[in-house]
Amino acid sequence: MRDLRGMSTQERERRLRELRTELSRLRTMVEAGGAIENPARIRELKRTIARILTVENEEKIGAKKK
Repeated sequence: MRDLRGMSTQERERRLRELRTELSRLRTMVEAGGAIENPARIRELKRTIARILTVENEEKIGAKKK
């Protein structure tokens, strides 16, 4: 979380796009019946995406209060 808070908004958006792309690719592989190397990676990606969205929402709320 410390790393995410230290990133700029543009960096977080770029990272979010990358993670969503990777998650989509892994989900497609699973649906197609293929075996993925690390099934736990899907859960890790979903949690990281949620963390990024949480930081962004916290910043939006903080900006509204000021």
